[in-house]
Amino acid sequence: MMKGMIIKNMSFKSGQTLTVVGVAKPDATDFALNVGPDEQDITFHLNPRFNAHGDENTVVCNSFEGGNWCEEQREECFPFQQGEEFKVVIEFTPTEFVVTLSDGSTIHFPNRLGAEKYSVISIDGNARIKSFEII
Repeated sequence: MMKGMIIKNMSFKSGQTLTVVGVAKPDATDFALNVGPDEQDITFHLNPRFNAHGDENTVVCNSFEGGNWCEEQREECFPFQQGEEFKVVIEFTPTEFVVTLSDGSTIHFPNRLGAEKYSVISIDGNARIKSFEII
């Protein structure tokens, strides 16, 4: 299921923080940041949509498990700009992902698969990644 830039065999554990800095392409329609146990399932899908899938300036979060998308969670905040740098900070707790966006807004998304460690992260769509760090 994951495509684009894929980082495998890494360790993103409960208690750690993932920081991704990138630039949305000037003509971006959307991009996605995915965290999962493997390339088939996605525990946390962050999908900023400039103009895609019938949405404009909307952040959609979801999970993909067993070949199916789960229930979407839509967010009010949208600090992303086409052609501009963004920063996404994901704090992984045992029960949820706490995401802080560039403008300081926060998203809470449940750890639906319930694992304490995930080993695959992918970035797909209309964004170029400048830095990636897990601490």
